[in-house]
Amino acid sequence: MYRNCGDINYVCRKYHISRVSLWRWNKAYDGTIESITDKSHKPKSRHPNAHTNQEIRWIRNYVRRNPRITLCELWVKLKREKGYKRTITALYRVMRRLNIKFYKGMQIKNTSKKKHNKKYETPKNIGEKGQMDVKYVPNECKSKVLPEDKKIYQYTYNKANIKKVHPLEKLLKELGIKPS
Repeated sequence: MYRNCGDINYVCRKYHISRVSLWRWNKAYDGTIESITDKSHKPKSRHPNAHTNQEIRWIRNYVRRNPRITLCELWVKLKREKGYKRTITALYRVMRRLNIKFYKGMQIKNTSKKKHNKKYETPKNIGEKGQMDVKYVPNECKSKVLPEDKKIYQYTYNKANIKKVHPLEKLLKELGIKPS
């Protein structure tokens, strides 16, 4: 379409693409659809710092011969006996990537990032829990009876489905404050 009309802005707006993408596709287009289809992004060669096949063979053999070996022991053995030059972190990552199983006694920290990994305690009876909020009351909101130099806080307790009188309510009654 760009080659027919020549308006770059019109084509970019119509197809919701950037000018760079249009130029890249126009440069690659030779008249066939295959020329602009996505090619593989897989690298043609291995990374120069990747573990060699020899190193992977060493790791597999040590784990096979010593099934109860820990990560640190394996790393030290490889370093002393085979001249392994990589860090313990690299060894851990390659073992995870190759799915080499660690023995059950080995303590490996879970690296998955979870916001909350504990189960919530659900109440057994209705009214066992509630929510309490504490807020600072600014001077503008205080009544003229209260002194301005003292800090005042507002306590609110959500007592939905609560059977018993909460200790905070008793305290508020003793102080002569009506709970809201």
